[in-house]
Amino acid sequence: MSKVSFVIPCYYSEKTLPSVVREIDEAMKERKETYEVIMVNDGSEDGTWEAIRTLCEEDGEGRRGINFARNFGQHAALMAGIKEADGDVILCLDDDGQTPADAAGKLLAAIEDGADVVYARYDRAHHSLFRSFGTAMNEFLSDKLLGKPKGIAITSFFAMKRFVADEVVRYENAYPYVVGLILRTTRNIVNVDVEHRERTNGRSGYTFSKLLSLWMNGFTAFSVTPLRAATCAGSVFAFVGFVYGIYTIIKKFVNPNVPMGFSALISAIVFIGGMLMLMLGMVGEYVGRTYISVNQAPQYVVREKTDVRKQS
Repeated sequence: MSKVSFVIPCYYSEKTLPSVVREIDEAMKERKETYEVIMVNDGSEDGTWEAIRTLCEEDGEGRRGINFARNFGQHAALMAGIKEADGDVILCLDDDGQTPADAAGKLLAAIEDGADVVYARYDRAHHSLFRSFGTAMNEFLSDKLLGKPKGIAITSFFAMKRFVADEVVRYENAYPYVVGLILRTTRNIVNVDVEHRERTNGRSGYTFSKLLSLWMNGFTAFSVTPLRAATCAGSVFAFVGFVYGIYTIIKKFVNPNVPMGFSALISAIVFIGGMLMLMLGMVGEYVGRTYISVNQAPQYVVREKTDVRKQS
């Protein structure tokens, strides 16, 4: 019989986390499989860690908690939870109750049918407009930059086989991006349809800066496509500038009285200069992240763990 590890990144979820864990318990009773629940507190300053400790004390054998020293982000929390998990299947879900834990059986069934990774797909996601935009951008980047299989939806409710998890946690550099790590491991990915719930408490922890950071992680850590795009754009602009220069010279020879366009020249300089600065900034982003990784910046820092079975 296989063992299932549930990994829950937690951020300001003291009120919602207990119901999520109990829903997992109810769902797994029907399957009668061995399972564990690993909860990672990502620097929450409310009572989330105390809620995790209480849940672990209730079931020291099946629940474990990890407390970060500060906020490192959802994907860092996922990495910590996956590294701690020892199940044959790792199933990740949110802490707010919007991802239905009672639908875990659908994801596990797809794994049993041969898929390496299974993502939940929602007919109608109950996200805010801002979060929906972020999800759409994430899908776009995954399609264009990371080679995501066509038609596959990427969500925060997913399951993976042990060998995929082992490959994911081999990544030890800063700026982890779990989607990119999965996509470079396997293309045997499927979707299952589940219902996405309304948020009943609190609000999404993703701000614009966090979403921007997530996108940057995705396309600078796992793809060189932006650099290639910058090279192509530079080549195109250089060619257009050369052709326009030839055109200007010929026009001057044909009609010497044609005035030279000062405003057009300034516009071209500003436009091309802006593009150069953008491309230089893109290269700098890659170099900066390489520098940080070489200096071994941590993915996360664990302040403490709650594991009653090891304390007894």
